[in-house]
Amino acid sequence: MAELRASVERLFSVVERECGVRGRWMHRRDDATTYMEVYEGVKNDAAFQAVLEREGAKLGVPRKLEVFKDALPGKPS
Repeated sequence: MAELRASVERLFSVVERECGVRGRWMHRRDDATTYMEVYEGVKNDAAFQAVLEREGAKLGVPRKLEVFKDALPGKPS
């Protein structure tokens, strides 16, 4: 777990340096082995996704990209 945590911190550092956003790392309440990263305020989707794909591949774990936007009217996405 410590090794994975260190890898995720490296991922967050690179994403923050190259894209200007800091990720949050979460896990399911009912399954501590299922993780999720959250990145808010992404300005350049294409650049962000390229960095995330490149750096995320270095984690060596299966990954799935899902993109959400705010569902409340009038809120920035």
